[in-house]
Amino acid sequence: MNVNQSAPPVPPFGQPQPVYPGYHQSSYGGQPGSTAPPTPYGAYNGPVPGYQQTPPPGVSRAPPSSEAPPASTAQAPCGQAAYGQFGQGDVQNGPSSTVQMQRFPGSQPFGSVPLAPVVSQPAVLQPYGPPPTSAQVTAQLAGMQISGAVAPTLPPVGLGYGPPTSLGSASGSFPNSGLYGSYPQGQAPPLSQAQGHLGAQPPQRSAPPQASSFTSPASGGPPPPMHSSQQPGYQLQQNGSFGPARGPQPNYGSPYPGAPTFGSQPGPPQPLPPKRLDPDAIPSPIQVIEDDRNNRGSEPFVTGVRGQVPPLVTTNFLVKDQGNASPRYIRCTSYNIPCTSDMAKQAQVPLAAVIKPLARLPPEEASPYVVDHGESGPLRCNRCKAYMCPFMQFVEGGRRFQCCFCSCINDVPPQYFQHLDHTGKRVDAYDRPELSLGSYEFLATVDYCKNNKFPSPPAFIFMIDVSYNAIRSGLVRLLCEELKSLLDFLPREGGAEESAIRVGFVTYNKVLHFYNVKSSLAQPQMMVVSDVADMFVPLLDGFLVNVSESRAVITSLLDQIPEMFADTRETETVFAPVIQAGMEALKAAECAGKLFLFHTSLPIAEAPGKLKNRDDRKLINTDKEKTLFQPQTGAYQTLAKECVAQGCCVDLFLFPNQYVDVATLSVVPQLTGGSVYKYACFQVENDQERFLSDLRRDVQKLVGFDAVMRVRTSTGIRAVDFFGAFYMSNTTDVELAGLDGDKTVTVEFKHDDRLNEESGALLQCALLYTSCAGQRRLRIHNLALNCCTQLADLYRNCETDTLINYMAKFAYRGVLNSPVKTVRDTLITQCAQILACYRKNCASPSSAGQLILPECMKLLPVYLNCVLKSDVLQPGAEVTTDDRAYVRQLVTSMDVAETNVFFYPRLLPLVLSNGDIYLLENGLNLFLWVGASVQQGVVQSLFSVSSFSQITSGLSVLPVLDNPLSKKVRGLIDSLRAQRSRYMKLIVVKQEDKLEMLFKHFLVEDKSLSGGASYVDFLCHMHKEIRQLLS
Repeated sequence: MNVNQSAPPVPPFGQPQPVYPGYHQSSYGGQPGSTAPPTPYGAYNGPVPGYQQTPPPGVSRAPPSSEAPPASTAQAPCGQAAYGQFGQGDVQNGPSSTVQMQRFPGSQPFGSVPLAPVVSQPAVLQPYGPPPTSAQVTAQLAGMQISGAVAPTLPPVGLGYGPPTSLGSASGSFPNSGLYGSYPQGQAPPLSQAQGHLGAQPPQRSAPPQASSFTSPASGGPPPPMHSSQQPGYQLQQNGSFGPARGPQPNYGSPYPGAPTFGSQPGPPQPLPPKRLDPDAIPSPIQVIEDDRNNRGSEPFVTGVRGQVPPLVTTNFLVKDQGNASPRYIRCTSYNIPCTSDMAKQAQVPLAAVIKPLARLPPEEASPYVVDHGESGPLRCNRCKAYMCPFMQFVEGGRRFQCCFCSCINDVPPQYFQHLDHTGKRVDAYDRPELSLGSYEFLATVDYCKNNKFPSPPAFIFMIDVSYNAIRSGLVRLLCEELKSLLDFLPREGGAEESAIRVGFVTYNKVLHFYNVKSSLAQPQMMVVSDVADMFVPLLDGFLVNVSESRAVITSLLDQIPEMFADTRETETVFAPVIQAGMEALKAAECAGKLFLFHTSLPIAEAPGKLKNRDDRKLINTDKEKTLFQPQTGAYQTLAKECVAQGCCVDLFLFPNQYVDVATLSVVPQLTGGSVYKYACFQVENDQERFLSDLRRDVQKLVGFDAVMRVRTSTGIRAVDFFGAFYMSNTTDVELAGLDGDKTVTVEFKHDDRLNEESGALLQCALLYTSCAGQRRLRIHNLALNCCTQLADLYRNCETDTLINYMAKFAYRGVLNSPVKTVRDTLITQCAQILACYRKNCASPSSAGQLILPECMKLLPVYLNCVLKSDVLQPGAEVTTDDRAYVRQLVTSMDVAETNVFFYPRLLPLVLSNGDIYLLENGLNLFLWVGASVQQGVVQSLFSVSSFSQITSGLSVLPVLDNPLSKKVRGLIDSLRAQRSRYMKLIVVKQEDKLEMLFKHFLVEDKSLSGGASYVDFLCHMHKEIRQLLS
């Protein structure tokens, strides 16, 4: 077998090798992406000095800002707040746009509150000045009640954001834009991670950001290659009310005189820590994101070295696979794991990997190579069945190999034999992806197929609710019109002229209608099945057809459906029998596939899977609250199990006007690897763009069908727990009827033996699946981690974003079986134990009054507080039971970039002058907040009205106007949408308007109306918890 004819030099397989420094890449359509894998804060975590109170030379503080959105109390109207699920956006590698995030000005007066100093400290001894006495600290902690009054705050100094991308071209350059969802009613959990975006004016490091309205448009030429501090851009704001703490990052030259440059040696003594907590001394997410971008965004991340912590998910970077899987496929909570289980128990850092086996890559990175070993199939270890990978050791002149997972010695088959060079490496290593790359695919042989026969191409079945609600809202007509053109864009493999996928159509209310759309018919034929208790498919021939052959009949059917049911008075629907019918149709056709269900109401008609309205807000904060997240009946689990056996994946589009029991209806999509989209109070004029974008993306994306995933590990650790949208019938195999490029599987590992520092630890994720063309394949991802005997090495190589992803999923599963309060307390305790263990074993001695955080984990408290304040764990009065169930299942399969922006939303100031305008996004929603004193010219340029009072509150589309400001803001919105896997609906929020409450819910560093602590309060609470553990 020969993948490439001649052996290339070391960088294997003609992958694109851009010229550095300053390569110019086009990113995903030119927009900044957020899907780049997460990374640790600071490269190799050397010492970091305590935060100074005074800004570095040359940076003057901006005057306090005057505007802050005051609170209001009314609820958002139905459908206004929009949760939409979001899958991971496309990663952008390359010039990142330059809008800078900031914290939202105002809301907690802070100058006056004395606090214990916070010190972020690497795991290296480092001298600190005398800390405050413990008596002082107690007083400080006691004085921590921060009122919710609006207060002036210091906007952060300019944070440069990646090489600029011109905004002018933004709107036209995002091929993927517009295919993502957001969602109605109730609001998404607080988030506040801002990320830079297309921008105009340079971040003025010596002038207040207030002065930075869009002054001059960015040039339209190619972005300059290197990150410079003079980039054009909006400033990113911290989501909450403090400016960023500017501390030098490990291993990079330090910006302040007197600050250590970082090797692993302790630096010179630091200045005394301040006696009161300067708001700027609190670790700032924006600063960490910014520093990582500047330090790690310009060089490619080469995967050849074991145990490297990748850049953060918020950094745009290029990956070069040289033996370990890209962080786009696998991210770990720590890249250096304890050698013993005792050490792991002591630290309490969960050992987990977030795996996204079919992640989409940016265009500059090559897709995994497909290796064909012919009839003999892929080479595997005889004992543990691990697949051939770069870590296998060839011995005896190449005639045998030792398995790197279980140490078994295996014979090399004659056709695979090759001589070894003087280092013991095969001379053809760089010709074979499986010997030199971290990720690759094998063509599977017939032994890997069901019933030992190769699979047929999959089928898509569209199942449309035609009850009164669906017809009246205009949904059915809109959907049928869209499907006429969308069927031309079914997924296809490689250079195929047309898709191999066949399609079928069903409509339903209390009964089901099947359609014969055989190409030889002049008109489609309808067959009705009214016996929903005993579901069967009334026709085989003509139900699943090739689109191009049956084009005329399908078009005729889609024209007729809205007319046929136009006068319906049927309000009741069934649900389980619809899924049953789709599954039976796939079974009869002997193929895998996907059901697209469009459903509007609680299925109360007499039929299997009938549900009752059990919504009860009185259960919140009681021991019975968990029942709200559990399905009403076991019938759907049984149905899901049958679907998985058939390779039948279900994607559910919900359009509820009231309670529909998302917790029960989402069981089948969740267990089959499908998705749920929710559009509360659907109205065509407000929601069509969002629904159609989500639908187009969902129908067009590549999916692996009838999949099984197994994670193997080297001796010493094993996979013990799994989180995500899948089904498991045993303890090792993750079964997925369908798996797309947005879904992740999170795996937790535990020790079952001692690990060895020299050999490290290995993971191999193997996914067996059927491609859209019906080809059976194996995708393999390998990753080698370091092992340590010192706790300091563990804490130096953790990845907080991945840790939060795992902790959120762990908590969101916990609410199914435990009271919410118990789940919240467990999270706080675990976080306190992690930080207390660091303080006790790794930090230099200092007074108990100091809060000391590991450099890599200094954002753990702020991010954990966002998870604790999320709608699932601490719902506000306006959050519905369905919203909570929806978000709970959404987060289960999110990747690290998605949970990062979901829990800590990004806040981008667009116009900063005497009247501010901010844009906030969390991956599901986009809010444009407009201050009351905004200049008339700005209002005219953006909204085409003459004054603030004429702006329509809740507006969801900005008028298309021919002026620089309008073009930039619309371009920015397009670029943000293009990064996310669901379309984010825009909501315009005016200062002091009733919608402002909804917007404030996302300012996650502030105290929340539902009782969630502010960042500062929570930091003090964590400090108290840590001190209790240590005493």
